[in-house]
Amino acid sequence: MSKAEIPAELPKLSAQHRGEILEQLWRLEESAGPTGREETLLNEAQAAYDAHPSTGTPWSEVEARLRKRT
Repeated sequence: MSKAEIPAELPKLSAQHRGEILEQLWRLEESAGPTGREETLLNEAQAAYDAHPSTGTPWSEVEARLRKRT
């Protein structure tokens, strides 16, 4: 199967199978680490937080908001 054919085949899969593929993709991405651009964005965000920590939000609150969306 070519790379171009894969996106066309995904809608044909069950929700469970798409979920399994998504989990596999996330594991691959996490093991690869951030790209150069992502690293730059993370460093910029950290610098902004370090300069003004009171503007940040604790991870527990961010996670709770994200979980409400799904």
